[in-house]
Amino acid sequence: MSFLKLGLSKELANQVSKQNYKKPTPVQNEAIPNILLGIDLLAVAKTGSGKTAAFVLPLLQLLEKPKKKKTRFIRSLILSPTRELAEQLKGVIEQFTDNLAYKINTMAVYGGVSINPQMQKLSNVDILVATPGRLLDLLEQNAVHLSETEVLILDEADKMLNKAFEEEMGKILSFLPKKRQNLLFSATFSEKIEKISSTILSKPTVVRIKEEENNIDLITQKAYLVKAENKGPFLRKLINENDFKQILIFVSSTRTADNLVQKLNKNGISSHAIHSKKSQAARTEALRRFKQGNINVLVATDLLARGIDIDFLPCVINYELPRSPKDYVHRIGRTGRAENAGKAISLITKDDAHHFKIIQKKMKKQVETVKVEQKPKQ
Repeated sequence: MSFLKLGLSKELANQVSKQNYKKPTPVQNEAIPNILLGIDLLAVAKTGSGKTAAFVLPLLQLLEKPKKKKTRFIRSLILSPTRELAEQLKGVIEQFTDNLAYKINTMAVYGGVSINPQMQKLSNVDILVATPGRLLDLLEQNAVHLSETEVLILDEADKMLNKAFEEEMGKILSFLPKKRQNLLFSATFSEKIEKISSTILSKPTVVRIKEEENNIDLITQKAYLVKAENKGPFLRKLINENDFKQILIFVSSTRTADNLVQKLNKNGISSHAIHSKKSQAARTEALRRFKQGNINVLVATDLLARGIDIDFLPCVINYELPRSPKDYVHRIGRTGRAENAGKAISLITKDDAHHFKIIQKKMKKQVETVKVEQKPKQ
């Protein structure tokens, strides 16, 4: 099916073609026509399935109808869990709006940077992409108004399911009009997603794209069983012995990320960390340099890595395993994209062994595991 047959205008379909979208993905096939009808929607589809375009494209068509708006009144609000994702969303929207005949203004707001420049720019914005905390700051200072918002979108909702978010969401909803369209997109489905959808959505259409065998056939997976005290030296040995141009390393905490980067840099391996305790400027710069190939290694926590989207990333390393098997698949899925081969390496300690067996069972794939007998010389 073509994008035109989904109900998109010829102008938007042309924009899609310019971005080299060949045909709609399953979630786009299901979501776009329903969103264009103006109904509420809950869409569950894995990361990398085309969810962003599934709501951005119909949103742009809905906003095509001119509406006399006041200066600081937002027509559409997109809530994002992280600053990186907010910027990434803004970038996707601007890709599609650059050459439209009608003007759509988009802005991303988030914490970690000065609020004053954001307040000054919040005029005549059609689509506001925001992290919840910064949005509340702006609302409390009357820098932005949501009383005329037509569409509310929660992106990556499964990454916002904590107590703090529930409290923030309740406050944000109090600023929104009761009559509006609500869209909730998530990579996973859970009781919490069901609960939040029942709070926000009204008689929604539910789109659940069944996960096919995760597209990991192009990814060569390998695990090394190492002693905990040998993980750092062995990681450096792996990096030095392989000609990886870019390596994304996953860890479980900000403290581990910083310690690991310090060790890597000390041993001549150019590395940067990206996590929630870094300033926004530092995070943006690290991500930019990594994407451009100016640094070889980026160490990230799971939440921040959602904003890292590189088609030709050659290697992912799990320095520490994630808690969830689904998160493991999301991690390694950062490589082997766009039909390109990739490598995924996991460092497993004795304490990790049982959990790694569960991950393999859930993934329905056996991973070659090599036992490292001794501490590598470094």
